Amino acid sequence: MGQNQSFPLLSGFSREEISRLEKRFHKLDLDRSGSISLKEFLTVPELQNNPLLQRVVDVFDADLSGEVDFKEFVKGLAQFAVVQEDNETKLQFIFKIYDMDRDGYISNGELFQVLKMMVGKNLTNIQLQQIVDKTILYLDKDDDGKISYEEFKLMVQKGSRLNNVTDVMSVEV
Repeated sequence: MGQNQSFPLLSGFSREEISRLEKRFHKLDLDRSGSISLKEFLTVPELQNNPLLQRVVDVFDADLSGEVDFKEFVKGLAQFAVVQEDNETKLQFIFKIYDMDRDGYISNGELFQVLKMMVGKNLTNIQLQQIVDKTILYLDKDDDGKISYEEFKLMVQKGSRLNNVTDVMSVEV
């Protein structure tokens, strides 16, 4: 890892923290491919029952390779590190969980898919679609049929305290 001296500056992590992350990364990289697949992430017991793990991996995977390399791993975790006090960054990450096609908007279909991952079989598709439709109607201030980042941000800031939302999504290194 020594060849990338700019990692701490780019990520907000210290060199010592980067070194610890590198060790954790290598433990997860079971096939020694230099990247972590969803299957490898699932070896972490705390992640096995997370319905949004696939979406988190997708957001971390900046190059769309289907796996997370070390640089993507560090950049992804940096968004939720305790040292990272930028709630805007955390909120952007949460938005990206819903913005599956990365077009900068949450569509009706995307919201349905992500909520379906979260609720599983607890709601019927009809019940879930009703929730999605009402949510879009409520949040869509410019009537374009989708939720922009600004509309999402406004909802989070009004609906709950931003610190509570982002504090839950923090990691200690």
